[in-house]
Amino acid sequence: MADNAAKWPAMTIEEAHAFLTAPGSPFEMETVDIRGNKIRTYKNTPPSLRAIFDLGRAWGEREFIVYEDERLTYESHYRAATAFGRVLSEKYGVKKGDRVALIMRNFPEWSIVFWAVAAIGGVIVPLNAWGTGPELEYGVSDSGSKVLIVDHERLDRIRPHLKALGLDGLVAVRTPADELGVAEAFETLVAKPQDYAKLPDDTLPDPGVHPDDDATIFYTSGTTGKPKGALGTQRNICTNLMNALLGGARAFMRRGEIPPAPDPAAPPRITLLSVPLFHVTGCHSILVSTYAGGGKLIIIHKWNPEKALELIERERVTAFGGVPAMVWQVLESPDFQTRDTSSVESIGYGGAPSAPDLVARIKQQFPKVQPSNGYGLTETSAITTQNLSEDYIAKPDSAGPAVPVCDIKVVDEKGNELPRGQVGELWIRGPNIVKGYWNKPEATAAAITEGGWFHSGDLVRIDDEGFAYILDRAKDMLIRGGENIYCVEVEDALYAHPAVMDAAVVAIPHKVLGEEVGAVVQVAPGKQVSEEELRAHVGKLLAAFKVPIKIELRHEPLPRNPNGKILKTVLREDMKKYEGYRAA
Repeated sequence: MADNAAKWPAMTIEEAHAFLTAPGSPFEMETVDIRGNKIRTYKNTPPSLRAIFDLGRAWGEREFIVYEDERLTYESHYRAATAFGRVLSEKYGVKKGDRVALIMRNFPEWSIVFWAVAAIGGVIVPLNAWGTGPELEYGVSDSGSKVLIVDHERLDRIRPHLKALGLDGLVAVRTPADELGVAEAFETLVAKPQDYAKLPDDTLPDPGVHPDDDATIFYTSGTTGKPKGALGTQRNICTNLMNALLGGARAFMRRGEIPPAPDPAAPPRITLLSVPLFHVTGCHSILVSTYAGGGKLIIIHKWNPEKALELIERERVTAFGGVPAMVWQVLESPDFQTRDTSSVESIGYGGAPSAPDLVARIKQQFPKVQPSNGYGLTETSAITTQNLSEDYIAKPDSAGPAVPVCDIKVVDEKGNELPRGQVGELWIRGPNIVKGYWNKPEATAAAITEGGWFHSGDLVRIDDEGFAYILDRAKDMLIRGGENIYCVEVEDALYAHPAVMDAAVVAIPHKVLGEEVGAVVQVAPGKQVSEEELRAHVGKLLAAFKVPIKIELRHEPLPRNPNGKILKTVLREDMKKYEGYRAA
């Protein structure tokens, strides 16, 4: 790489993409009809998750998942997933297209359940494990899931809502027998982890899954306060696998080097999983990519930068990241200098705003690492743009250019495309765009319009090289450590308190998390309320990460424009004074 540094970039982005997608190459493209639109796809994209699942068995006794003292090989994982697939189909009657909900922290069983559902052609519905009981009930009910798989903590949370759900099956993982209630133990239905290798050596019947069949429903917060289920297809998620592979190959091309051929005998990529699997980053970009490539996944029970450094040293982790907050915490950990991090080769992140100086800090503390950033949404099945290696160092404030199968454009309020360099809303088209929102045709029609263009709601500009710069969100949303929080949802919770006359939720900048939740409230005349009381009130209605860390109480009206809309731009400036504030 050093020999080529002086001549970088050796070719343009367009030239690199043209070479990588040329006829006969692994990333060769073709045009197919997807829901009435002519869309570019990778010709060699795996046809389904089932196909990836079956191919993954070839890794045999190679370690796949490490969780605390548990070590799970590919063969044992395959047998456990196959066994649970039979339970789902034979005991609970799950057929191709049926939904199965999954709510648990990052346990090895999360992967087993995911691949079991995929193998029988079911639709996996991963719900946010941080959600409250009512939030989880909504996701299970709205998706029409037949079976629900939970861990001990989520079982307690969903227990009061079970009668309303009418499930055909409820399975609990790692739950004491005397606390199962009506749930059945995963370990009884399948086996204990140490006995997976003894399970039958067989395969599941082929469910006949096609590329555009339903595969996943990931819920994303809605501006009405109710989440929307983004319905992903087999093609969506499998395309993301190809996009992830292409990024690294493009970096070689930009240096003037030919990407090395895959070597099954090479040491595996060892990834520290630091983000939830119930997000598309954790599921699509990490779990599926790791499984397909024969890598090893190191699961951390609960995120902690000191524990992360311990695992990096112990397991010789080669890749980690997640959201920028986690990278910052590792870099600034007091344990950093005492841990051996020399195994790390790549650090990648996305899902939240990142400061440009993060790249410099990474290069300072990980000299041999090539950092990467990217942009994507639940509705784009993760990756849409990628910025990595020298490109990212050269343009640390950009999310990178679009992958070859994606078209992106910037439009004005009327949908007219704007020239390069101008700011507008980002529209995206490609084989990674979800079908729409589950059972919400009006929301789907508003988000995905003629030609298959998805309206991201993000304000961007694109430079002459095609690099996208994410500037702001047209949608009223903030992102805290990778978690999307729609302001209206928190505002509705505040309005539910009798002392609140008016409310506005805005972001408070945070160096590590990107943004924290802040609120400005006008107290109703004659009423009294404390900030602590309001925070407790919101905490009863919403997940803890959505509770404002600071609520500023006012007795005068909030600033509004002539049309009566709250001037959040003014309030955002006001709330910047709380940067670094910590709630009592």
